[in-house]
Amino acid sequence: MKKYNVLAVILLGVLISNCDSTKESVFSLNEDILKAQYFQKDNLSLEILNPKTQKIDSVVYMLNDAKIGTAKNDSKLSFALVNQKLGYQNIKATVYSEGNSELDSTRIEIVSDIEPKLLSYTIVNTYPHDTSAYTQGLEFYRDTLYEGTGNGAGNGTGIRGISSLRKTDYKTGKVFKKIELPMEYFGEGITVLNNKVYQLTYQNNEGYVYNADTFFKEKTLPYFKKMEGWGLTSNGKNLYMNDGTERIHILDPQTFKQIDYFNVYSGGTKIPSVNEMEWIDGKIYSNIYGKEAVVIINPKNGAVEFIINFADLKKKITQLPDTDVLNGIAYNPKTKTLFVTGKNWDKMFEIKITQ
Repeated sequence: MKKYNVLAVILLGVLISNCDSTKESVFSLNEDILKAQYFQKDNLSLEILNPKTQKIDSVVYMLNDAKIGTAKNDSKLSFALVNQKLGYQNIKATVYSEGNSELDSTRIEIVSDIEPKLLSYTIVNTYPHDTSAYTQGLEFYRDTLYEGTGNGAGNGTGIRGISSLRKTDYKTGKVFKKIELPMEYFGEGITVLNNKVYQLTYQNNEGYVYNADTFFKEKTLPYFKKMEGWGLTSNGKNLYMNDGTERIHILDPQTFKQIDYFNVYSGGTKIPSVNEMEWIDGKIYSNIYGKEAVVIINPKNGAVEFIINFADLKKKITQLPDTDVLNGIAYNPKTKTLFVTGKNWDKMFEIKITQ
């Protein structure tokens, strides 16, 4: 009998739970007046459907868990999206009626209203590049080219490289200082800030801080959450990191904690696989993994403003068994030119952008 009593209690609990979960909703957000996509210059109009014409005291509206306004009774609420991030935004409405409250939610997507322009370029110089370098990060510092590499498996040979941080004579391709990571660590993007080199790892969930002169490792910093490390750059104050999605995280360089973030959009389309990045004159230049192009992003809102098609560069390198995708952007402030290469490429190109 004891077994049957326990079973009855369990079944009764299930029945009670099911009864509670099927409670009919009285109010709901009017999704018929919502658009699938909005621009930041648009106003968002919100209202509640009340088919039983019950008395509504007020409705509190939230956008991504931040309160955006309160509507009295069943009146509409209009909210300007001008300062909101690009990307999906969750809307919640809590309806207060006769001492009770009811919650409904939906989402919208805010997209860029900028049509990216295609920029042209000319090749100023062509330099040799180490074909064993599975390039992940590239940056000039004090007229020296710093490069971070990963231990990619290669397209043809299948032989894994060794992740490294190196200083290179960009004119000759000669590596004159290098440290290597153990094989279980896959090196990713790098940047230099305050005479320190920051290096990401792919799936080890941590980054490293080195003295830029000696390459002595000063710190290991864990990521602020479980995620992949891809590209890294700096605006001279904070770090900008991406994780293989459309999101760029703004980080405190002392702690790797997130300060803020934004999403990258080209027109009405989010751009995933944002990869190696370079901060140039207030904009972020970024490779898109697997694409032979670089996008120029406004870090104030995540909008892609320009695109540079580098597909022709792939035709100018030697096609070796391990030749991989375009990846690697460095800006030389001394020459005001851009340096571009790829994973296991035998050449690096000095580029001048033209309108």
